[in-house]
Amino acid sequence: MTEIDNRIAPHPPLREYYPTEEARRRRVDGMFDASAGHYDWINSVMSLGSGEWYRRQALARAGVAPGMRVLDVGSGTGVVAAIEQDMVGEQGLVVALDPSRGMLAQACERGVRRVAQGLGENLPFRSGLFDRVSMSYALRHVGDLRSLFEEFARVLQPGGQLLILEITRPRGRLGLALLAFYMKRVVPTLTRVFRRSPEAQELMQYYWDTIETCVPPETIMQAMQQAGLERVERQVTFGIFSEYRASRPVDGVGQRNREVKQ
Repeated sequence: MTEIDNRIAPHPPLREYYPTEEARRRRVDGMFDASAGHYDWINSVMSLGSGEWYRRQALARAGVAPGMRVLDVGSGTGVVAAIEQDMVGEQGLVVALDPSRGMLAQACERGVRRVAQGLGENLPFRSGLFDRVSMSYALRHVGDLRSLFEEFARVLQPGGQLLILEITRPRGRLGLALLAFYMKRVVPTLTRVFRRSPEAQELMQYYWDTIETCVPPETIMQAMQQAGLERVERQVTFGIFSEYRASRPVDGVGQRNREVKQ
């Protein structure tokens, strides 16, 4: 478990990108801001065009349905939030939250109607507001898993569900070697050649480094349970795509979470 000052960090500090942990947030936000216009293209390359289909299926498994209130944290360019808007319909509510202004601008261009700038560890919403909370491939970019999951539990209504999609470092040596080659060599090279963006190329290199050094799934699931979430489970596809699901207890057991925010 990677802990810093009683926090559970998703990975150790990556000193080649930022000199101190305090500088991490500014550096990461800067990379995402500079790469926002290229990010959808990169995502399509990384997922071989299957990313939106997979996300929609995962949201359906998490029970996203018409009329629900959904928060998408680390929403980026709004791919998941746009799918959620379609799933909840006109009577529902979807809010896309991200720390990057550049990414949120892209989300608005995509048609996401409600966006908010902020961090998952300090959500600007009242308790119990949402039926579902989602986060897709952004878990590795937060500062503290414990605070993140406490906030998710707080803003979920009793019985509400959490869905987290993430890329997990393969356990097998061959799978790790193949994924490392693709993510660390192929994707950054294609980004440099076709997008001509040094910032986007660096972001993809950073993306792999966070995957390679990320804490194991067991640590993530334990942090969820410590935050008061229940029915914590993980489904794995192709050995690398992790789908974490959990729920806020109906009986209020999770009241270890932080105080209500108005």
